[in-house]
Amino acid sequence: MSLTPPAATEAPRTVPLAVLVVAVLVGAGLATVGTAAYLETRPTASGGPGTVSITDDLGRTVSVPVDPARVAVLSPSIMDSMFRLGLRSHVVGVDCYPPPPAGGGLSSDYNATQIAEWNLTDSMCIQVEPALNVESLLNATPQLVLASTIISTSAIEEISDTYHVPVLLLQPSSIGGILVDVELLGRVFDVPNAADALVASMQAELGVAGALQANLTEAGTPFPTVLVTYYADSSGYWTFGPGTFGDSLISLVSASSIGANSTLPYPELSASDVLVANPSVVLYAVGFGLGLSSYSSAPFWSDLGAVSDGHAWPVSSNLLTEPDPTMVLEGIPALLALLHPG
Repeated sequence: MSLTPPAATEAPRTVPLAVLVVAVLVGAGLATVGTAAYLETRPTASGGPGTVSITDDLGRTVSVPVDPARVAVLSPSIMDSMFRLGLRSHVVGVDCYPPPPAGGGLSSDYNATQIAEWNLTDSMCIQVEPALNVESLLNATPQLVLASTIISTSAIEEISDTYHVPVLLLQPSSIGGILVDVELLGRVFDVPNAADALVASMQAELGVAGALQANLTEAGTPFPTVLVTYYADSSGYWTFGPGTFGDSLISLVSASSIGANSTLPYPELSASDVLVANPSVVLYAVGFGLGLSSYSSAPFWSDLGAVSDGHAWPVSSNLLTEPDPTMVLEGIPALLALLHPG
């Protein structure tokens, strides 16, 4: 789980998602500062594969080896893509938190299913909190580091400039950016067919969502107002603001976020503002120590109409907070079923 921790309701979208999906896919590179917009292979003197120059999600141009055999993956969302592309054997280290009792080790960022299915072990742990443990990273001897913005700029500079290990930052700001990053990984690891197949599967799910949105728009059916929250405390509820993958996700499933008018990308909406906005649906993230009690103890929870109407539903944190293929392939169908039953 990568994420740690305004009253006005957004007007219903009027652009059919069938059109929006095309715009997202075409514009995804622009939305993520030109992800994969520049990718040039440079052969070695012998004529074999050498390096590839890539513009990552933060607009950094990085020269990386083609098909590196040893890779450190410092984000569950990137690990999801690596596994689905058949690249698990390349991974020599993954992000984790301090071991118990100070932290949860692997289980702070990966659920039990992921740990088992992806064959993750404690020996692969590269501690990223409270700061990146550079020594454990170097001990894994990676040829490439794939990271999200959970890693600080100073740590990235140290890895790149001092230890000369290239770092690619993959942090899509939209659902379309997820597809672009999969294509990028397909080129870096020379598995274009696997990347194309995975992208096609995600496009199919987006097509289903697009058809539904087109039908709702044609019928003049208003989109449900929704609070999607991944954490709550005594002050209010954390949600997604404009320009984030979470906001993109909410739009793609034909819903109107009560956080859409926030001036922050990841705002905490005050409990009173949420009460005034009165969303018709509440989706709350569970897992990694979060459950219904985490939200029901927040102010005004029982006063929300969605709660009293039985329209407050738990959703796995991984489906809401990790911008990866699983969000598209499993998260979007799950949200559509909740928001638009039948």
